[in-house]
Amino acid sequence: MKREVSEDSDTLGFVSQKEIIYNRLLPYESKLDAESNEILAQIKGNIGRAVQLREIWPGVLFWTRKLSTYIRLYGRKFSKEDHVLFIKLLYELVTLPKLEISMMQGFARLLISLLKKRELLSRDDLELPWRPLYELQERILYSKTEHLGLNWFPSDSLNFPFFFSSVEGVLRALVKNCRPYFPESATQEMLVEWRPLLCPFDVTMQRAIGYFELFLPTTLPPHLHHRGFKLWFKDLIDLWVTVQNLPAWEMHLVGLFARLANDNIGYIDWDPYIPKIFTRILRSLNLPVGSSQTLVSRYQTNAYDISHVATWVTALLGGPGKQAQTQLSGLFNSISSFFHPSNHGRWLMKLMKLLQRLPASVVRRLHRERYRKPTWLAPVPESHRLTEQDITDFVSSMKQSVLLAMFSKTGSLDAAQALQNLALLQPELVIPPVLEKTYPAMETLTEPHQLTATLSCMIAVARSLVTGGQRFPEGPTHMLPLLMRALPGIDPNDFSKCMITFQFIATFTTLVPLVDCSSAVQERNDLTKVEKELCSASAEFEDFVLQFMDRCFALIDSSTLEQTREEMETEKTHLESLVELGLSSTFSTILTQCSTEIFQVALEKVFIFATTNIFETHVAGRMVADMCRAAAKCQPEKSLKLFVPHCCNAIIHITTNEEVLNDEELDKDLMWNLQLLSEVTRVDGDKLLPYSAQLVQILQLTLHLKSKQGYSLACSLLYYTLRSTALIYPIEYCSVPGGFQQPHHQHLPIKDWGRPGDLLNLAIQWHMPSEEEKSFVFNTLDLLLQNELKQLQRHVQGEQEMSRDDILQSLSIVHHCLLGAGSLLPPLRGEPCSAVFGIDFILVDVHSMVQLCETNLYTGVEYDMSRQNYREVICTVIRQLLHHILDHSEDDTKSLFSIIKVINDLLHFRGSHKHEFESRWKSFSLVKKSMENRLHGSKQHIRALLIDRVMLQHELRNLTVEGCKYLTVHQNLIKDLLRLSTTTYSQVRSKAQSVLFTALGTYNFCCRDIIPRVLEYLDPTRTNVTQQQFKGALYCLLGNHNGVCLANLQYWDCIALMWPAIVRSGLCPTMYLEKPSVVRLFDDLADKIHRQFETISIDFSVSPPACSQTILNSTYPKPSLSVATEEEELEGIQRQEQKNRDSAQELCRLVVQCASHLSHVLSIRPWKFEHIAIGFLSLMLRDDCCLPSRAVLFFVQSLNHDSLLVRKVAISALAGILKQLKRPRKKVSVSPYDLSELKTSLESYRPDNQWLQYNSSRLPRSQQDWDKCCFIEKTHWGYSTWPRKLMLHAPFEEQPKQGKTREEMTEIIYDHFSDPIFVDQLIQYLSLEDRKGKDKFSPRRFCLFKGLFRNFDDSFLPVLKPHMEQLVGDTHESKQRCVAEIISGLIRGSKHWSYSKVEKLWAMLCPILRTALSNITIETYGDWGTCIATACESRDPRKLHWLFELLMESPVNGEGGSFVDACRLYVLQGGLAQQEWRVPELLHRLLQYLEPKLTQVYKNVRERIGSVLTYIFMIDVNLPHTQPTTSPHIADFTARMLSRLKPLLESEGEIQNHVLDDNTEEQDERTQAIKLFKTVLKWLMTSAGRTFSSALPEQLQLLPLLFKIAPVENDDSFDEMKTDAKTCLSLMSQGLLYTEQIPQVLSTLQEISKSSSWHARYTVLTYLQIMVFYNLFTFLSEPKAVSQVRALVLELLEDEQLEVREMAATTLSGFLQCNFLLMDKHMQAHFETLSKTQLPNRRRRVLGSVVDTIPSAELVRRHAGVLGLSACVLSRPYDVPTWMPQILMDLSAHLNETQPIGMTVRKTLSDFRRTHHDNWQEHKQQFTDDQLLVLTDLLVSPCYYA
Repeated sequence: MKREVSEDSDTLGFVSQKEIIYNRLLPYESKLDAESNEILAQIKGNIGRAVQLREIWPGVLFWTRKLSTYIRLYGRKFSKEDHVLFIKLLYELVTLPKLEISMMQGFARLLISLLKKRELLSRDDLELPWRPLYELQERILYSKTEHLGLNWFPSDSLNFPFFFSSVEGVLRALVKNCRPYFPESATQEMLVEWRPLLCPFDVTMQRAIGYFELFLPTTLPPHLHHRGFKLWFKDLIDLWVTVQNLPAWEMHLVGLFARLANDNIGYIDWDPYIPKIFTRILRSLNLPVGSSQTLVSRYQTNAYDISHVATWVTALLGGPGKQAQTQLSGLFNSISSFFHPSNHGRWLMKLMKLLQRLPASVVRRLHRERYRKPTWLAPVPESHRLTEQDITDFVSSMKQSVLLAMFSKTGSLDAAQALQNLALLQPELVIPPVLEKTYPAMETLTEPHQLTATLSCMIAVARSLVTGGQRFPEGPTHMLPLLMRALPGIDPNDFSKCMITFQFIATFTTLVPLVDCSSAVQERNDLTKVEKELCSASAEFEDFVLQFMDRCFALIDSSTLEQTREEMETEKTHLESLVELGLSSTFSTILTQCSTEIFQVALEKVFIFATTNIFETHVAGRMVADMCRAAAKCQPEKSLKLFVPHCCNAIIHITTNEEVLNDEELDKDLMWNLQLLSEVTRVDGDKLLPYSAQLVQILQLTLHLKSKQGYSLACSLLYYTLRSTALIYPIEYCSVPGGFQQPHHQHLPIKDWGRPGDLLNLAIQWHMPSEEEKSFVFNTLDLLLQNELKQLQRHVQGEQEMSRDDILQSLSIVHHCLLGAGSLLPPLRGEPCSAVFGIDFILVDVHSMVQLCETNLYTGVEYDMSRQNYREVICTVIRQLLHHILDHSEDDTKSLFSIIKVINDLLHFRGSHKHEFESRWKSFSLVKKSMENRLHGSKQHIRALLIDRVMLQHELRNLTVEGCKYLTVHQNLIKDLLRLSTTTYSQVRSKAQSVLFTALGTYNFCCRDIIPRVLEYLDPTRTNVTQQQFKGALYCLLGNHNGVCLANLQYWDCIALMWPAIVRSGLCPTMYLEKPSVVRLFDDLADKIHRQFETISIDFSVSPPACSQTILNSTYPKPSLSVATEEEELEGIQRQEQKNRDSAQELCRLVVQCASHLSHVLSIRPWKFEHIAIGFLSLMLRDDCCLPSRAVLFFVQSLNHDSLLVRKVAISALAGILKQLKRPRKKVSVSPYDLSELKTSLESYRPDNQWLQYNSSRLPRSQQDWDKCCFIEKTHWGYSTWPRKLMLHAPFEEQPKQGKTREEMTEIIYDHFSDPIFVDQLIQYLSLEDRKGKDKFSPRRFCLFKGLFRNFDDSFLPVLKPHMEQLVGDTHESKQRCVAEIISGLIRGSKHWSYSKVEKLWAMLCPILRTALSNITIETYGDWGTCIATACESRDPRKLHWLFELLMESPVNGEGGSFVDACRLYVLQGGLAQQEWRVPELLHRLLQYLEPKLTQVYKNVRERIGSVLTYIFMIDVNLPHTQPTTSPHIADFTARMLSRLKPLLESEGEIQNHVLDDNTEEQDERTQAIKLFKTVLKWLMTSAGRTFSSALPEQLQLLPLLFKIAPVENDDSFDEMKTDAKTCLSLMSQGLLYTEQIPQVLSTLQEISKSSSWHARYTVLTYLQIMVFYNLFTFLSEPKAVSQVRALVLELLEDEQLEVREMAATTLSGFLQCNFLLMDKHMQAHFETLSKTQLPNRRRRVLGSVVDTIPSAELVRRHAGVLGLSACVLSRPYDVPTWMPQILMDLSAHLNETQPIGMTVRKTLSDFRRTHHDNWQEHKQQFTDDQLLVLTDLLVSPCYYA
């Protein structure tokens, strides 16, 4: 909503982009345009100038914060030109290469809020490059040096919600908001950049697809689609369709498609993919199917994000095809039974989320199509917009599930939100069923859960119900019946029911004026039938209000604080205070909405109740007083007339007796009247003035009561009286402006039901303090406050003695006066602190080349400077009193608590407290969310809510203090707070510290002043510091969880003071490490510094962007500063250079200080401080500057320190130092296509990448070959496409030699590692055990050794070699681990060695590795696997051919037993897996080697071989744009296996696992085949869920064998082979099928279903259940497949084996339940015919004859019919369709037939009773009386219990 443009540009001088409209409704809005223009001019001038002068800190940072605040206060109240300039400037700032992370986050958040409303700027207005953002992401999220500790990023910032606080979250949000403005060429550039990373076996795949999801623009206009998504859509959707088993990157693809679909509705044909999309969505929900399902763990972790699913599905709806809606209905039909409250599991959260997100998403789409103003974004074409029919279909498809979910175990919130949105779409479909559930729930007393669930759902749909409208005109008629029936919910015995009822009544009454309109039926003749009904019903409103009050009085009577509690004076419970709040706000809402007549009745009733009883003041009294306050607020004149005289007279009457004033225990009557009076004075100030004399008289009488309770109530009265007259606030919140006083023939209140407030005509009535009110406030202060202050002053000067209670009482009066009149008292004034002095040093005042001024906002108060400023007087007196108490009676903690509160309010209080404002804002947001109309949007809120929002805007202005000047008066108060923060008593310290932290965050640069003062307490030379002061000072450094942490201010000068002081504090005489609290404090402090520290820049060089000058030259409003002159620019550059020099010096000094502390005083200092100092020192490591040699020496020596922690830090630090010292290497660009011509291979599958694969005939085995060979280290290069520029390292001789500058440090390291004694000691330490059984291969140590061998070549090998040989011969775990770490570092570090060195290296390593592999143990095999995998990572396999050939030397040779074989395979697998697709030859060789060994006896070797086979065949994928691989193919392997498994496939009998473990000669073919099959099973199990595409045709050939072996019963005692077969089937049945594969699978299953083994036939059914459900929509899109499955199930329903028939019935029931098969007349007739099959007469048979056990064919058919009918009944567990009663009757006829028929019928009836029991009242409506009789007879007759 905007004002007229002309008016806008007249007052402002420009057309505002989008300002916050609520400012226009403030009482002082006329002053705001001038104010905002002034602030904007300052911001533009200072920000532009600061950037031009290169002053990032403090200038740019200070003024970007101001801009952020400006947006919070005024919205985007600037011209389009300024908007674009601000965005461009901030974009340049965010992408500065050397910016600190926290600054980057601050700029990014501001940029996000500037870009958020994308409708304000089109692509023509703004274009942003994408590459700087990509480089920023790469630099931060994929930092190459962070893991080495050369770059520190903060790991938590708690001031923001999680997503917005993490660096990653901010960066994602930033890209998301910049994306619409990327240039049209961006898509092509991104594809060129990231396509080469698409290698599915590599981590880069995740990175590339993640970048695609985040960066690819999808909002290009239709005429540019050929330069946008059309470039990539086909490729990526094909990739998504073909990939299986949910790799992690698939979620990113789904996110991208969802966004693409949403942004381009109607421009993409999704129809071919819709069955696949819905199948995958269903699979992603991970719903349990069948009885024994094994879930692939990856399905759990990588499931689709539900919000993406909702967005995607919403975008697919509508359009000509309507296919998506059909599938969506199918989806909800198939999963609706999962929503039933009796079902529960970890999948439920996902389902509920889907339920809540989908309607919200559809409402968003409909809003965009129908109600949103057109913007530059392409509109949805008419042909694809949602029609009314589409919406009806959508709501109908979801309705059933939502109604079931209302009573879910996870609570009804998700269902309520879904209903709220569905009711906006189609109230007539959604609300009636909810009402049907609500009315009965209100009647039942026994199921409170049902009541709370239905009421919370009714609250959600309240607005749609009350508004009615054309769609649902009868809606409003339910309002009164619902309200009347809700009243019994106000139940003192059930708090939760009570709360929801209050919420329900409050919601409805907010929407509806409670006015009796019954007379309008006679007066007007233009009413519709429904309106007449409503008018007549409205006569009951008065009755409702009175009944509500009676209920509340009953609640109050039962809530009286019992005698026992009163003696204990305990606080109210949380629930009681909630109910109190609920009661007062509901009553207040009701009275606000009442007509005058009803109000009058209610007022008299509450007055009589309040004045005829006396209540205790804790619980009941509070509630009654709240009710009276509500009445007084609504109509103050009438209410005050009753209450004030009554209460005043009562109080005066009681206090005539002088003794009362000195009673400790006050008269209850007096207390109650005082409480009542204090509450009813919280009303409109000018209505109070007539009673001012009486109120002041009461205050004079009661403020000095002896009783604490008494004077506290009097203080409240004082506070509320002052506050009511001094503040600005709205005085009415009625839902219609002007109330309900108009005659009915002019305006009928029922027409206002549910009406939103009109922002253009809100007509808020404000209370603005008048002159009389201000005089009243100041007179009261003169009268009451003056005395107290004088009295306190005399006490301080020793002229008057006061007891502690008297001081406390005086302080209480002073504090309440300050709170009451705070808004009229000007802030504290004084001199600014010029330079900020410390003790021995000065943290110089911060100099800036721009202004750093305070923003003062006008909030409607003109301060009267002629009067005394009581704030300053209070400040003076309180400080004197504080010093007096601290010097003479420090144990008077109560007074100190009070003083701390007063100081807090002196500093910050200007009419409202921040925490109250925040909780009000929170509750406003909640109410807004629960009652908003998202469909129509555009602020269609109810009037009360809009007024609330305007009030919050006023409070926000009141609380905004930005960049406050630090004055001497603030300095004094902060000093006092610091003194209080270090006093003797911990509670005083704690309260003072929290106030101190708030103050530190408010004033500019005051932290710099306080740091030296805090550090005084930690100074080891001072002897007069107490232990409490020491602790207090530490807490001050630590800070609270979301405020400033003094120990970690990100400025070099502060850290240079702080860290050495913390380390030195270890020498303090008061430092007791015996006290756990002190130890914990130091731990927390060190931990916080480490968590929050980020690498601070030492180079602040900035080149100012051009737009900074443009900003300074812009107009309207004209910037307050002009463009800087050349001299000023020069000064800016000099300052920047000086700052860079200073920072580098500070860093150097800090490092040297820390290192010298560590080396000098180690003998005296406790070890804790040594650890802290080393921690600090390690934080100083950085990638842009080397540490001084002294620190390097310290770290090298610390490698052999006694303390494990120190050694660990030193290892990490040295790895980082070695990275810094790494020689820069020259790279050259090569063309991969030139290289590929060298090769003439025939079997190539892509000639251009053939040359980089492993080929034993072309390995570099001489210096010449080595030099010629082009090594490509990264595994993904060349798999998909080659990068634009392939950069490789230049040959050895072209590389630069080691530079001179680093020699000093290099020498230190070289000398130590060449020293045998040092190395000997180091190896001893490294081979010690740390935590037994928990030690793992250490990446830190690996990095250390890698760095050593990289930087120094083989210099240290002679010293290390004997150690390695000795370690590898020792089988101890820690020794083996140590040598593994050295070897992996050595192999990786030898990357750039010359050939001769490498050759020598392998000559040395091969024997060592052979020894290692033969000495491998259960504890160390994991470490050796990691060692080899780490060594092979990102290395060209041709460079490591020695290693691979070594590992391939007969890994399974039986030497050392099965365990060593398994371990050797594991190690080999680790190496090969890292090489992915580049070693086809090795994979062929390995497969060839393993095939004869597949018949292993040992389980562990079989499992390992299975895993190795998975990796061998992993490369055989069937993804788009990949030619057949040269690695081994699954098809060939399976064919060979099948020929070896023939004996099993052909055998008829059951296959038993009778393998003899001793090697006798009986190893016949069959036994060998069983052993082979066990290994094949292991392979199938490990590959399910791992590979990217399943080799289905091959696996199908193995299916018959699996079905034959898998057991039917769930029994754990089965042997390994059977269990594996079962798991295999479960995993295979969950595989994703494509349409072309379905016929193959079904024909295989049909074949098996004819098998002679009933086990196989039974298992076919369980397999079918899971397979169909997991591929539901793919099957449904193939009618032929559906009929084949149906035929198969019906055929097995007539199987001769009872178990098979029963499983067929269960399967059929499941298929019917998920609507895969439909219950049609044909099916019903078929079952009925079968069930009527005549049974043959029972001929007399010889007892025990064989024939007796075989059932006759007729019995089987009859049983099949009964099972079919019973499956139909059980397929609908929660409802009763029209066909069910008849089937139940048919079944009942078979109850007493021969077994198994009778048993089946009994079980079915029993299940029917169990599942339909809950809603039986509803279900029984479907039966006729006769049927009910039969049914009741059946279900309750003795046979049921039989």
